[in-house]
Amino acid sequence: MTNMPIRGDLMPPVSDIQRENGEVREDDGSFGKVLKSKIEEINKLQLDADSAIAKVELSDSGSIHEAMIALEKASISFKTMLQVRNKILEAYQEVMRMQV
Repeated sequence: MTNMPIRGDLMPPVSDIQRENGEVREDDGSFGKVLKSKIEEINKLQLDADSAIAKVELSDSGSIHEAMIALEKASISFKTMLQVRNKILEAYQEVMRMQV
């Protein structure tokens, strides 16, 4: 049995023959890049919510309903990000506790 590296995705393992023939396309998105892009999306939602609130407070040109929806989207996405962070930390701590 060959030692296959642990893969984070749900794709089947790639054989050496497929690699040699060039049939395998390596994914450009690393975990760090994906995480960074999601954090940027969450930040954009937070900024959109702030903007919607400012419109309601200052210029009365915004809708309270739109501001509340933007606030709730930002809140849900932030809470989800915190849960993902907690799961990543738990997994890291579990790996560190493993004996080699």
